[in-house]
Parts: sequence; C-alpha cells; structure tokens
Amino acid sequence: MSTVTKERPDTRTRSLGDTESMGTWAILRRGLALSPELGRGFSITLALALVATLGQVLVPIAVQQTTDKGILAAGGPDVGLVLRLVLVVAGAVVLTSVASYAVNLRLFRSSESGLATLRIKGFRQIHDLSMLTQNAERRGSLVSRVTSDVDQISKFVQSSGLTLIISGAQILIATALMLFYSPELTGVVWICFVPLFLLLRKFQARIGRAYLAVRERVGDMLGAISESVVGATTIRAYGVEDRTAERIDVAVEAHRRAAITAQIRTVSAFVSGQVVAGATTIAALGVGTILAAHGRLTIGELVAFLFLVNLFTQPVQTATENLNELQNAVAGWRRVIGLIDTPADVPDPGEGGVDLPRGPVRVQLQDVGFAYPGGPTVLHDIDLDITPGSRVAIVGETGSGKTTIGKLLTRLMDPVSGAVLLNGVDVRRIRFSSLRPRVVLVPQEGFLFDASLLENVRFARPGVTQEEVLLAFATLGLGDWLDGLPSGLATAVGQRGESLSAGERQLVALVRAYLTEPDLLLLDEATSAVDPATEVRIQRALERLASGRTSIAIAHRLSTAEAADEVVVVDRGRIVQRGPHDELVAQTGSVYARMHASWSAQSG
Repeated sequence: MSTVTKERPDTRTRSLGDTESMGTWAILRRGLALSPELGRGFSITLALALVATLGQVLVPIAVQQTTDKGILAAGGPDVGLVLRLVLVVAGAVVLTSVASYAVNLRLFRSSESGLATLRIKGFRQIHDLSMLTQNAERRGSLVSRVTSDVDQISKFVQSSGLTLIISGAQILIATALMLFYSPELTGVVWICFVPLFLLLRKFQARIGRAYLAVRERVGDMLGAISESVVGATTIRAYGVEDRTAERIDVAVEAHRRAAITAQIRTVSAFVSGQVVAGATTIAALGVGTILAAHGRLTIGELVAFLFLVNLFTQPVQTATENLNELQNAVAGWRRVIGLIDTPADVPDPGEGGVDLPRGPVRVQLQDVGFAYPGGPTVLHDIDLDITPGSRVAIVGETGSGKTTIGKLLTRLMDPVSGAVLLNGVDVRRIRFSSLRPRVVLVPQEGFLFDASLLENVRFARPGVTQEEVLLAFATLGLGDWLDGLPSGLATAVGQRGESLSAGERQLVALVRAYLTEPDLLLLDEATSAVDPATEVRIQRALERLASGRTSIAIAHRLSTAEAADEVVVVDRGRIVQRGPHDELVAQTGSVYARMHASWSAQSG
C-alpha cells in the first residue's frame, strides 16, 4: 500500500522554462547539445571553408607579384610570369568554388538533420507536458516553437553560422598578411576598427532582446490566428467577425512594431560597419600612398594591401549583417530550449515504474487534495474506494470538482496531496506504456482526425484488422449505424470530425476506446448534447463497453446516474454522499435529492 503524505497545495505557475538568464554562448552550446548532428563532421566542413578562404587570400598576393615582378620588372614586363600567376589565381578560384560548394552541401545536410531532431524533441516535449503546462501557453505559441522558431535557427545555420566563424579566420589571415606588407598600415586599420568591435558587443545585446520580442510576437500572432480558424463557426454564429479581426490586427501590429524595432537596431549596426569600412579604406590609401612615396612600400604591395583591407573589412561588415540572423536564431533557440527544458510535472516513471496487472481495476483515492496553479484548493481530502468491475457515476454541480477527479485518475494531472491508487499501486509509479492503454478516457468532445472513419477508430491500435473493427461496431450494437454511412469505414470524417454530428463523433470515440481493451474506462458524460436516437445508441454501446471492466462516468445527466451500480456525489470539492441511486434519492433534503429534483423538473 502506498504511503500517503499531506503536502501544501502546489500553487507554482506551470509555464515553460525560463532561458532569460542564459547568455548567447550558453544558448548556442545548449542548442548544439540538443542537435548533435549540427556538430557532426564540423571539423571537415571548417577545413573546407578555410580552403575557400585561403583561395581568396591568394588573389592579393598574386596581384602584388604580378605588379612588382611581372608588369614593373626591371628588364620590362615578364609576360611568362604574369601568365603563370594568372593560371595560379584561376586554379585558386576553381578550388575555392569547389570548396564552397562542398561546404554549403555539408551544412545543408547537417543542419536539416539537426533541426529535424530539434523539432521532434520539441514536439514530443509538448505531448509530455501536463495539461496544466499546456494550458499556460496558447496553442499557436506552442506550435511556433517547433515551426517558425526552428526555421529561424535553420536560416542562421545554413547561411550565416559558418560565415561568422570563417569571417573571424579571414580577419586573422588578412591581418597576418597586412603585417607582412606593412605593420604601420596594419596599425591604422586596427585603430579604425577597434571602436566598432567594442560597439558590436552592445549592439549584440540590444539586437538579441529585440529579436526575442519578435519571436514572442510571432507566437502571439499564430495563437490569435489559429484560434480564429478553429473557432470560425462560433465567431460567425455570434457575429463577432469584426472583433476577432481586431484581435488579429492587434497581434499583427505588435509583430510589425517588434520587427521594425529589431531591424532598426540591425541596420544601425550594419551602417556603422559600412562607415568604419569606408573610413578605413580611405585612411589606408592615404597613409599607404605616403609610405610608397618614401619608398617604404612598392606599388604592388600597396595595391595588395588595399585588397587585404577589403578582405578585412568585408567580413566585419558581413558580421554586422549576420548579427541579425544570429540574434534571431538565438531568440528562436531560446524559446525552443525553454520548451524542451521545461520539466514534466507529470513524469513517466519509465524503467523504474511498474505495470498494471490485467483485469478490472480497483480504484482508490486516499486523502487526495488538489489545487490548480495560483488558484484555491478544488479537492479536499477525497477518500474513495471503487470495487473492481463496478459501474460508478460521479455527479455534482458545475465546478464541484468531479472532472478534476477524472483527470487525476487518468494521470493527466497529479494530486498535490494524498495518492491515487490503481490495484493498490500509486499511479505515479505506473509506466505510461502500461497506464495509457489500460486506463482510457472518453471525453465529452470526441476528437477525430482529418482521415477516414477506419483510420480514426484504430488510431490507438493501428495493427487491428478491418474485420476486427467491423466486429467492434457489431459488438457495441453500432453495425446498423455504420451501414447507414455513405462509404462505411472509408467515410471521411473531415477536420476535427466536422462531417459527423457530435453524437456520431462520440460513437466513433466509444469504438476506439473498445478496441484498446481498457480495464478502467472513464467517461466524461458521453451523452451530453446529443439527440434522443443517438443517445439510445450511445447508452447501448456504453452498456456493452462497460461489461467486465471498471467504469466511472462523470455524469451530467440523471439517466447515467440511474444506470450506475453506485453514485458518488461531489460538492465543493468534497464527497458528500455515495450509494445506489434509489437510496440517495430517498434522502430528503440531501445534495443528490435536490439535484434529482432539478433534473426531473428539466426533463419534464
């Protein structure tokens, strides 16, 4: 028997992980750790990129040699030397092109593999998070973390990531050659650029904050748009298209402002680089001309040095452009990492857990308490023992806590005090691989995927044959309904099952539940909001579905409670009555008797 401990209600906010305290390099290191494919074979890619860079460096050296020893040779132009140097440069250009092609191909392959891994991890993490954590985020924002945010990372890795590294190498190589030709001119170049390097550190922080805001606004915008698409019918029914459009306009406008702010900061950094690059070239030309006039530089060396200044300034300007992509990618990485690093507050015990034995389940709630994050306690000291194979209805007014009990039994959430036991085992110790197929919840709104009826029915057990599916419909007494569909099992149900009525979607959900062969069945009032004929079908299917297994119905209708072996009455988070329907009705003035009277009046 599990030990029951009293704990204070858990009121922490279940939101996605906070990465604000992580610096840029910490984010990049964590991102690479999550996508190891990005770093696989990186040394070879870097070597090829360096080959491409060295090919560019050969050009100014060839220009210097051609000028001083070919065109301005003491005995006249040396055409043979010039032709040989031209061939060397041509070979270097070809080698550079081949190396660049190989670099881009390797980058594309590794980045797509690594980012696919990142998307998969993010998607699976969304499903591992509890309902409480998911509800803390808008669905569109969650989707954006594994779609548009990862796209920004992809854009950076494939076009800018290696460029930043190569830019650094190119600056060092250019500096070394400039020192070889003229230490004085090299000093002039660095004096011009040192202030820019210092400014870039400040730009980086400001641009980083700006692009994090952009990514957040993208999530808000996708959230608003997805809600309006999913809720289109409700929006039209209430005639609030203008108000919905206004909400989307506000989200789009917020994204526009954030994007413009980020771009202004990026352009400021880029323009600063351009100004400094232009000033550096002018300074190098002026000082170099003076040195050449005094015989301290040859004409070829001055021309080569100006080429090298371009090789030096070009990556610095490129770096300011790539700063845009870097900070956008870091902002995207920050949001994806925040998702992946969010601890699951309903963790799977995995290998350390246990499996449920087969057969009808005994259900026990021992001194269970629960509070939603930041809210009051909604369940108080719940004690409940349900006999294996029995049919129980849990009833209560809206907000009484009955649905919360159902979520605790299926472990969509965990209690903040006490324990939920299945066959004497705390649900927190049961592996999800054993719990999920054995404990099945049929919600009020049976969600269907945009596929055929057959695909939806065997969603939880894709291996079942069509014959087994037909037998399931017949066993639940739904064969006649299936025969009445235009295409039988091949009938397309539409997006979210909208081609079927609410009651028909419930029928499909019941067959799907039956095929999983559960030992504990939880029904969140599967007969709500359906027509009488469909309700009869549902009730008949429920009778057969519940046979031989423990079933618990979160009941909103009197008929469900009347058909149960036992009724559990919940009021303001406490169990106030339990027993057969007839006994509870006879208790004049009780909570159940008042509910029964209200139900009878409404049905009459």
